[in-house]
Amino acid sequence: MGKREAARKASAQRTRMRRRKRHNKSGILCITLIMLTMVGVMSVQIITLYRKNETYKAKQQELQAQLDSEKQRKTELEEYEEYVNTKEYIEQTAKTKLGLVHGNEIIFKEKEQEK
Repeated sequence: MGKREAARKASAQRTRMRRRKRHNKSGILCITLIMLTMVGVMSVQIITLYRKNETYKAKQQELQAQLDSEKQRKTELEEYEEYVNTKEYIEQTAKTKLGLVHGNEIIFKEKEQEK
């Protein structure tokens, strides 16, 4: 019986080894599927974030251009404010809008032609 028992033990051991290999293969397959799923999800997230980043860059450029435009407008308004406070502007406005003149100026008016 020694040989039979040894054969049975060897057979049982081979059976256990086969089962372990099957379990190992299924475990490796599960881990591989999980990893592939994670890689797919991460890829989708990366693509989504890349697109958002591109839209944010475009928005930033647009806002920067708008900021530059507003800065230029601010300097123009400051220059206009300085001009408005000058004596030249005040005299020009008095002449054009109010019709005022200096005491030594002569006003020439054109006659209107009758039709």
